[in-house]
Amino acid sequence: MSTPFLQATSLSKIYPGPLGAGLKTTDLTIQQGQVTAIIGASGSGKSTLLSLLYGLITPDSGEVHFKGERVWGPEVKLIPGHDAMKMVTQAEDDLNLFAKVWDNVASLMPNTDLKEKRERSEKVLEQLHMLHLADKRVVELSGGEKQRVAIARALVTRPEVLLLDEPFNQVDTSFRDGLQEDIRQIVKDTGLTVVMVSHDPAEVLSMADMMLVLKDGEIIESGHPKKIYNDPQYLYTARLLTNCNVLTVSEASECGISARKEHVMLYPEWAETTKSWTRKKWTVKQVLFKGFYEELLLEYNGVSLRILNGQAGKYIEGDKVNVKILRHLEY
Repeated sequence: MSTPFLQATSLSKIYPGPLGAGLKTTDLTIQQGQVTAIIGASGSGKSTLLSLLYGLITPDSGEVHFKGERVWGPEVKLIPGHDAMKMVTQAEDDLNLFAKVWDNVASLMPNTDLKEKRERSEKVLEQLHMLHLADKRVVELSGGEKQRVAIARALVTRPEVLLLDEPFNQVDTSFRDGLQEDIRQIVKDTGLTVVMVSHDPAEVLSMADMMLVLKDGEIIESGHPKKIYNDPQYLYTARLLTNCNVLTVSEASECGISARKEHVMLYPEWAETTKSWTRKKWTVKQVLFKGFYEELLLEYNGVSLRILNGQAGKYIEGDKVNVKILRHLEY
């Protein structure tokens, strides 16, 4: 039987206080060479779990093992954090803002082999499309560019695990997409293992191979993002992943749904307008332009629905439409 790559056993960390925030007793295994995303509401224990995996904080109980060896926390290790791992957060604390990009990255390498130091620094900057900025001071960079420098600093020492704590939170959307693509490519090219905490569904669904959903310090479901998105076991998960429609039994009946459970959930793409000339009972209350598609906010008899419209400009506020429910889930 092979040794798990990164494994937590009976791991817990509860912070004092009336809320009891932190991580409850948890078991998990992180697969090598994959991007694992941890999602959950604020205070669900995401960052605590990441810090425990890294050895940044000491657990109340349980252990973390990397390739079969114990990951020790600050109670044993003078400088917390496992040597084979690197963590990147939103903060710029580790960056020398008044030094050049090149120096920020190269300074992580020893001077014992100057040729290798130069080659590895150049390669990681090239992988993150930062080589043209090598001579610029970090203070002159945008927020997204600074985040790339932070990731380059983490990668130049060739860690086996890269831990990302909300790394794209303050990065512009266009810049963020490119950075995510670069990280995915690095994972593919090098076999790097990435564990990331995120509150943004777009990041998770496009980047991750595996997703863990945390609620009140517990992992309530896990799996491939596509599977969890299409069939979330909990309403909590669906609400995390998108701005979904959540209906009561009586509201669902107005949509032609006979529900047996307390709540009915449908994503905006699980409903569509139809060409029926009769029964146009839904009123278009708002049309939200999203670029190549629109979101329609519909209302009928006190019930509101948010659905997608792929034909931009087809409807205006006040139009009457009929709605066909394609799929729904009950909770």
